[in-house]
Amino acid sequence: MPMVSMRQLLDEAAKGGYGVGAFNVNNMEQIQAIMEAARETKSPAIIQASRGARSYAQDRYLYHLMLAAVELYPEIPIVLHLDHGNSPETCKSAIDMGFTSVMMDGSLMADGKTPSTFEYNVEATRKVVEMAHAKGVTVEGEIGVLGGIEDGHGAGVDALAHVTDPGQAEEFVRLTGVDALAIAIGTSHGAYKFSKKPSGETLKMQRLIEIHNRLPNVHLVMHGSSSVPQELQDIINKYGGQIKPTWGVPVEEIQLGIKNGVRKVNVDTDSRLAITGAIRKVLFESPEKFDPRDYLKPAREAMKNIIAERMRQFGQAGHAGDYEPTSLAEMARRYAQPVVA
Repeated sequence: MPMVSMRQLLDEAAKGGYGVGAFNVNNMEQIQAIMEAARETKSPAIIQASRGARSYAQDRYLYHLMLAAVELYPEIPIVLHLDHGNSPETCKSAIDMGFTSVMMDGSLMADGKTPSTFEYNVEATRKVVEMAHAKGVTVEGEIGVLGGIEDGHGAGVDALAHVTDPGQAEEFVRLTGVDALAIAIGTSHGAYKFSKKPSGETLKMQRLIEIHNRLPNVHLVMHGSSSVPQELQDIINKYGGQIKPTWGVPVEEIQLGIKNGVRKVNVDTDSRLAITGAIRKVLFESPEKFDPRDYLKPAREAMKNIIAERMRQFGQAGHAGDYEPTSLAEMARRYAQPVVA
C-alpha cells in the first residue's frame, strides 16, 4: 500500500468515530516501533517529523526509511506528515520530498517562537493549502498558541495564554480551506505540561466542544497530548534519571475529545520517556554492555508497547483494512472540483 493522504485517514476516522495517533520520529528504531505497533493492533499510522527531526535524520534517510516501512507493512495505510512547518517554504520542501501531509503552523511567525497575527496566519496557511492541494497533499493548520517548547519550536508561553477563540477558528477554516485544525485548549509541548492532574480550569475541554459544535465537519487536532505516565517517569528515575514530578493529558480527556471531533492526536513525549527508561535500565543493570543493539532493541520494544496502547485507547485499532488507498493524484482531482453549496 503506498503512502496515503492524511485527509483520507481522518475522513475514515470521522466515519468510524475514532481518533488516530500521530507519532513523532527521529530515527529508524522509532519508525520500526510505530509500524510494529500498527501491525499488532491493525491500525492506520501517522508518522510525523518536525523540522528538528528532518535536520537530525536528514530528509533522504528519513524518506527512504518510510519507503521501507511501506514495503514491509503493505497492509497498513501510512501517512508521512510534517509537524509544525514554520513557513510555506518549509512546507514546500516537505511536499517536494514526498510527504503526504503538512502542517503550516502560522500561529507563530517564521522564527517558530513569536506569536503571529490572525491575518498572517490566514495568508501563510492559505498559500500552503493552494500549493499542497494541487498535489493531493493534506494540510493541517493551527489557530491559538500551545504552551511549552519542543525541538526549538514554540513560544514558551503559558498554555492558557492563547486559547483558541471559537469564532476565529470558524473564520480561519472558511478563509484557508484547511483539512485539519489544531486548537489550543491548555496543552503544552514537552514533558512538563501540568504541575498537577489537569482539571476543567487547566484543560479547556468545553472550549473544544464549542469549536466542534461550530465546525462539526472539520477534523480537530490535539497537540501536546502525551499522557506522561507515572510508571515511565519512575523507570527513568529508578535508573539514574531526574524527571521532576509532572502530569500529562489524561487518556480519558483525549477520549472525550475524540467523541467531539478530534481525529488526530499528537504524541511524542510518551515515546521519548519509554525509550529513555529502557536504555537507562539496560545500562544501569549491565554497565559492561556497549553494543547499541543491546539497549536499542528494548528501547524499540518499549516504544512499540506504549504506542500500541495508545492506538487501542484512541479507537484506531482494527481499522487498517477498512478501505482501499486513494492516490494523491485522485485527491488532487477531488480538491480541484468546485464546492457545491
